[in-house]
Amino acid sequence: MLNSPNWELRGCCNRNQNTFLITIGIFTVVILLLWRTFLLTPFKLITVFLHEASHAVACKLTCGDVEGMEVNANEGGSTTTRGGIYWLILPAGYLGSSFWGMALILASTNLLTARIAAAGLGLALFIVLFIAKNWTLRGLCIGFIVFLAIIWVLQELTTVKILRYVILFIGVMNSLFSVYDIYDDLISRRVHSSDAEKFAEICPCCTGCGWGVIWGMISFAFLCASLYLGLVILS
Repeated sequence: MLNSPNWELRGCCNRNQNTFLITIGIFTVVILLLWRTFLLTPFKLITVFLHEASHAVACKLTCGDVEGMEVNANEGGSTTTRGGIYWLILPAGYLGSSFWGMALILASTNLLTARIAAAGLGLALFIVLFIAKNWTLRGLCIGFIVFLAIIWVLQELTTVKILRYVILFIGVMNSLFSVYDIYDDLISRRVHSSDAEKFAEICPCCTGCGWGVIWGMISFAFLCASLYLGLVILS
């Protein structure tokens, strides 16, 4: 008989749960220490990629057309769409990248789901390669496809079993950068061409900064949920 999920986390924490929390803590410290170095730039650009890809997914799900995507070296990006439901497409970028961060963190709790996550990310990068509008995004796609392929080969053919940790690192990086990006773009300096400012024009019940706060709280909730659900899965 299968055990029911330990939603109350009774008896927390076992070895796997402790390893999960300690690894996330170590990754968080490493990310914060290296935040402004070039070493994290590819992972920041992956977060920008997932932000723009979330716009594209929302557009396609609402019967629109994606005409192109860009990810720039300055950690900016844009997605050109036509049609679709605009008020769903706009918040999908920030909230979508936070959701994918949570999904990657949870996927890292099991080797099978880590493999699925790596394959899914690689497939998404391959698809976007054909609609990329600049060489920064094309290079990012090719580079990370090769990177994931190398990690996969190491996982399957050698004693270097790091696929789950790579997926977890990308998930933690994505979650932290998503929350920071919302604060930096929408709350602290209020980029007037941001998604939140555009969203405030069609939903004027709140200012762009206000929507930034709301989206930031939702993104932080995704991060907290990933920790809680990860512990539940590993209980």
